[in-house]
Amino acid sequence: MTRTTRIRLVGLGAVVVVAGVVLGVVVSNSGAKASKMGAPRPHRNATSTTKKRPVEVRSYRCPLTDVPAPGLVVPQRPALLVKIGNEPGPSRPQSGLNEADVVFDTPAEGFIMRYIAVFQCENATMIGPLRSVRWIDYHLSPEFAQSILAFAGGIDPNVLAAASTPGLTSADLLTGQASAAYRTTDRYPPDNFYTSTSALYGLFPQLSRTPSPIFQFSASLPDAKPVTSVELDFSGGTDVIWNWQPAFHAWIHTYSGATDIDALTLQPVSTTNVVIEIVPYTYGPYIESTGGTGDIQSQTTGTGLGYLLRGGGYIPIVWRRPKLGDATTFTTASGQPVGLAPGRTWVEIMTDTQASSGLHFTP
Repeated sequence: MTRTTRIRLVGLGAVVVVAGVVLGVVVSNSGAKASKMGAPRPHRNATSTTKKRPVEVRSYRCPLTDVPAPGLVVPQRPALLVKIGNEPGPSRPQSGLNEADVVFDTPAEGFIMRYIAVFQCENATMIGPLRSVRWIDYHLSPEFAQSILAFAGGIDPNVLAAASTPGLTSADLLTGQASAAYRTTDRYPPDNFYTSTSALYGLFPQLSRTPSPIFQFSASLPDAKPVTSVELDFSGGTDVIWNWQPAFHAWIHTYSGATDIDALTLQPVSTTNVVIEIVPYTYGPYIESTGGTGDIQSQTTGTGLGYLLRGGGYIPIVWRRPKLGDATTFTTASGQPVGLAPGRTWVEIMTDTQASSGLHFTP
């Protein structure tokens, strides 16, 4: 057992407590059609220099990852945001997470986590299971200026708000754009509803605006502390551990010690960067499901604390996003810009109440 540093955040303060975390890595293929897991295939990696928005990455590099585009040609298309379920059990394993450029992990009612997978450079032949739109989806989308948001229905206030958000083209795959989705026979509704990047982009061929970078990238992370894993306690069944695997230069996603698998590729879900944004929240006025609370409205504008993990190290950061149309920037407490490593990024949106007792680092 290793010595564990537990970082406990209350408001904007931090208290360090020593605790122990036992990590077991058990391969789980929950519905995957192969019984053997292959080695993880990390996102393409490359070195870069620090850039500040709105400076564009070079024309042959993907704007959201800063890695060379397939065939060195960046697709002339906007960011594509897809809402994916993550309820414990039937919604897993998900498909297409390893093809996304960015994944936002966001709290819904009951603090059950759901994903917003963002595609632009890569394609995925199977994405899902699709779930309903939430408040945070159309509050994160303005970072991309022009974007498409695909989802499976939702309560009327959220569906209407998404449809009226400037720069956002909403695709409700339960209604007008149903031709872009299909149901599988190996799962039960609502967890058998899927789509693909080609089907979704095919709905809107007139949209061709390539997004500007939403992250700064850099060749290294100064003053990083070594870390082998980070545990994020969200809620029962959606607690996450990211384990650093130096052999693959990637962070591997697990639930309660069991490796998470992308059902499309049968590979472990992995990423190059993990950004943890600690945010305040309020309850929305509308009940999403019978007996539930209002939606968790995570406040991703303003400023707050967080952490950046890359290359087996981490540092505390301050995130800033003055208004909805701005990209989120990351700095040290002294204001020095902090850059991500070129590659895929997972953004863990963690509420301040969750982080106060549920964020643990293992050196």
